[in-house]
Amino acid sequence: MHKMLFPYFLSDSGHTISEVMTMRNEDIPIGFTMELAQHENALSAFSSLTSDQQRQVIDGAKQMKTRQEMRNYVENQFK
Repeated sequence: MHKMLFPYFLSDSGHTISEVMTMRNEDIPIGFTMELAQHENALSAFSSLTSDQQRQVIDGAKQMKTRQEMRNYVENQFK
C-alpha cells in the first residue's frame, strides 16, 4: 500500500487527498497521481469533485499516452 502523503479532508464529496494518493494503480494512472502530487491546486480541486466527476477526470487521464500529455491534461483540467 502507498504511504499516505496528505492525510486530511478537503470536502465531503469525492475522495480525500489521502484517498486519491493511495488509490490502487488499476483505479488511477500513476502518471496522473504523480502530476497531482506536483500540482497542489490541481490535487485540491480534484479532491473536491464528486466521485462521478473524479471518475470522468480519471477516465480522461487514462487516455493520455505520454508524460507531457498527462502534465498538460492535469494543468488544463484544473486551471
